Amino acid sequence: MRWFTRRTIDFRRAEVVVRGRPVTYRVAGSGEPVVLVHGLAGSARWWRRNVAALAEAHTVYLVNLPGFGSFGRPDRHISVADGADWLAAWIEAVGIGPCHVVAHSLGGYLTISLAAARPDLVRRLVLVAPAIIAGHRPLRAYPLALVAAGLAARPSFLPLLALDSLRAGPLTILRAARRLLADDVRERLGTVAAPTLLVWGSRDALVPPSLGPQVCAALRDATLLVLPGAGHVPNYDRPGEFNAAVLAFLAGQTIGR
Repeated sequence: MRWFTRRTIDFRRAEVVVRGRPVTYRVAGSGEPVVLVHGLAGSARWWRRNVAALAEAHTVYLVNLPGFGSFGRPDRHISVADGADWLAAWIEAVGIGPCHVVAHSLGGYLTISLAAARPDLVRRLVLVAPAIIAGHRPLRAYPLALVAAGLAARPSFLPLLALDSLRAGPLTILRAARRLLADDVRERLGTVAAPTLLVWGSRDALVPPSLGPQVCAALRDATLLVLPGAGHVPNYDRPGEFNAAVLAFLAGQTIGR
């Protein structure tokens, strides 16, 4: 597991059956459960700079969304449209609800629907540059925006993006992007009861940080945090500030804007 961090983490491998199919996931730490949900073209590796800090106070769960990642890959035939229901089924199979959920980009898109439909499963929610982009750009522009977002990240992040994009494949990414552009989840924001922390990078080239105040206003109980100089993956670009803010939020502390 050296690709996660230089710090030693005692990962535990586990497996559950979700809808008749085995799903492998990883667990670290102890305390209240926190599920980390990656974004489009990503994997659990994108949390490599966050797991150790979060695991000091929580039991951290890492699972790859259907069609993405490398270890214990779930069924590639589950669509993004079914992702929120799939996440709910996985949380129930593991037996950790209600849990905290920290989700990035596509993961944020899915967990908005999850929190709206299943408030019994989500305790606190951290949305990291959630992919609320319906109507903002045509599908043909999405791959270029994804590349621009990668180039805005730290150089050490580019190999992760390239490897996970290749593993997912262009069809999986394009289908997911098409669904994101077709389904506007903003109408569900007002039904999310879980306290929510929104985190954006000021240099996000994929999901504009200008959406942050709009999303924050639409949620019942939300705080917006913009990390200066960070791109679309602020948890990787600015891990120190990100980890501290998330830990404080999950502990019920007030987060400065």
